[in-house]
Amino acid sequence: MSIEDEIFRKGKVNYQKLIDYGFKKIDDNYVYETTFLDDMMQAKIVIDKNNMINGTVYDLSTNLEYTNFRLENISGEFVSSVKDEYEKILIDIREKCFTIEYYAYPQSNRIIKLISDRYHVLPEFLWEDYPEFAIFRNKRSSKWFALIMNIDKNKLDKNSKGNIDVLNIKLDNEVNNYLNTKGIYPAYHMNKKSWVTIKLDDTLSDEEIMVLIDKSYNLNKILGAWLVPVNPKYYDIVNAFNDNDTIIWKQSNNILKGDIVFLYVAAPYSCVMYKCLVIENDIPYNYQDKFVKMDKVMKIKLLKKYNDNEFTLDRLNDYGIKSIRGPRGISQELLDELNK
Repeated sequence: MSIEDEIFRKGKVNYQKLIDYGFKKIDDNYVYETTFLDDMMQAKIVIDKNNMINGTVYDLSTNLEYTNFRLENISGEFVSSVKDEYEKILIDIREKCFTIEYYAYPQSNRIIKLISDRYHVLPEFLWEDYPEFAIFRNKRSSKWFALIMNIDKNKLDKNSKGNIDVLNIKLDNEVNNYLNTKGIYPAYHMNKKSWVTIKLDDTLSDEEIMVLIDKSYNLNKILGAWLVPVNPKYYDIVNAFNDNDTIIWKQSNNILKGDIVFLYVAAPYSCVMYKCLVIENDIPYNYQDKFVKMDKVMKIKLLKKYNDNEFTLDRLNDYGIKSIRGPRGISQELLDELNK
């Protein structure tokens, strides 16, 4: 299944909302183009009158179609960055121009949207024999933190009939603390020592369920360290921290609260200049100019300033970094050096 098919699965388009969003009607198609990754890449989305969606990504440095992010046997930080940012574009279109309902129970669909908004992950439907079973996985660890299923009610209560949507989440040592809560049961079809099953019939509120999903997600949470490029032509980073040690920055990749961001400032500096802590992320922010478009930002706090000659691009080459075209993770070896 293509990225587009997966993201717009069970989606019904509202064509007027496409126009309001910025799509242009060309013959029988609706076409939208936007740049991303600091204008290095361009996405072109085409939706026809039959609700068919096609997407193309171009590398603007070559004006050729870029397809590496679609290939399972090709990996790397830049490929991952392209895929993640392209998916964010598609998800934003889906959220603002489509009606999507995966399940018959309204709470199931609300929880899926809340998970998508908070963790930037979509449901994955892995089994042909069980098309209503959807898993959610942490993008960094690839471990599951939630599973939605449609099952027979008698799997939870032998006196009940009919089907119901349920959510499995991992609580590990806290499982016994919740088994007496109405709407929560020993895990169906999973390890009952670590997981529980929650009915998605509004017995528990969305807010109560999200608190538990947070617990499950955080059991597999891996905090990261990132190298993020800064173009001083577009933003005066050198003076940004003069008056305040905390600034806002464009939300990039899957950077989370608690992550460390190392700001690499491009020519004429061409070096890592700042070490920052992400103290808040996913802050709604509506901004666009000819250089950048932002719908979410993160708040970063300055921890350390490096000398211009400490971590130059030449030195980064020694750690396998030849160019910094977008946000990328860094090796433990380089992280150890940056943390000295």
